[in-house]
Amino acid sequence: MSGFESLDPCVHCGFCLPACPTYAVTGDEADSPRGRIVLMRALERGDVAATDAALLQHLDACLGCRGCEPVCPSGVGYGRGLETARELLHEQRGLGWLARVVLAVFGTAAVRRPLLALGRLLRKTGLPGVLAADGPFGFAMGMLAATAAGETRHASPATSASPRPAPFPPTTIALFRGCVMDDLFDHVHDATRRTLEVNGYRVVEVSGQVCCGALHEHAGDRRGAERLARRNIASFVGQAELIVVNSAGCGALLKDYGRVAGSTEARQFAERVRDVSELLADRGPMPGAELPIEVAYDAPCHLMHAQKVHDQVLAVLRAVPSLRLRLLPGFDRCCGSAGIYSLLEPAMSRAVLEDKLGAITAAEPRPAIIATGNPGCVMQIGAGVRAAGLDIEVRHPVELLDWSYRLAGLYH
Repeated sequence: MSGFESLDPCVHCGFCLPACPTYAVTGDEADSPRGRIVLMRALERGDVAATDAALLQHLDACLGCRGCEPVCPSGVGYGRGLETARELLHEQRGLGWLARVVLAVFGTAAVRRPLLALGRLLRKTGLPGVLAADGPFGFAMGMLAATAAGETRHASPATSASPRPAPFPPTTIALFRGCVMDDLFDHVHDATRRTLEVNGYRVVEVSGQVCCGALHEHAGDRRGAERLARRNIASFVGQAELIVVNSAGCGALLKDYGRVAGSTEARQFAERVRDVSELLADRGPMPGAELPIEVAYDAPCHLMHAQKVHDQVLAVLRAVPSLRLRLLPGFDRCCGSAGIYSLLEPAMSRAVLEDKLGAITAAEPRPAIIATGNPGCVMQIGAGVRAAGLDIEVRHPVELLDWSYRLAGLYH
């Protein structure tokens, strides 16, 4: 199914309402998947104009988390319908100035890299961690502080040595670097490479790749997303057997490039994409040294709901001996990040986050680390725990496996 047709199975039963984070905040039917489907159908028929203030309010407030899809007994493709509605809105009314600026920055490496380089310099001073607090400025500082590499209180410093060979046939994979991941989370890329190599993969670099286009696609800028997709597809042709990605949002769109770009090459590209947890779980993964810490896993929406990847991440975390893993209430619900949503809808973004912070605060014992596999989630939850005064780190799951491997001496 594609476009608005994906909404056809909806029988307005209401099973989606309790699964919707924005409906939980407002209690407004129009802020639920069922209510938004009514609005999208009205937009499709032309009964409501693309400039209608109420329509824009409720559709713009949607996180696009797709948490409604797993609970729908009729198999409604809500996410695809929302993408189509936002494309139509983009065509008929365009984007707001802030959305245009943000998408232009991330879609243009010559602009993005210098700006995020300044962010790295500021992060290196330690000021973002000191200034992290509640309120818009403090929360932004908390988000930047959350992008720093993990502290060494749980493991020894990283090394640049080569890993020991694993008893598996070698598989060549290409690392998708993306934009935010490459500029602010290069330590996660390093951990990805090391852990994959321990488990028998050969990781290669690919030049010429750009932003995946997920932010553009979610905003309704289909042309912008397709432009970036075509550049990535051309860059990865013939480079490796598989393509590994460690960002849930990027991975969801990369696996959907066949629809975005609509070519044979795009479909072949999409078939080769794997989340890092999928590749590691395919190989076990090899266990490391003991890491006796309390860890709560929080599932990124576009990993669990869009890519249907969940057990594989748990397998990666359970490969760390003595790690005490838990799933807190609401682990499968959106944190409120949702790409650039936290910039465009800051009040609703924070309101959605509060429910998750409540579960973390109430946990007994309280986790030392929240593990989640998406940069936006790391930044959102990381800023949230700092604003709440909680001494909790937020890390990518592959970082924990990497720490365990270093303690086990698997890098020599």
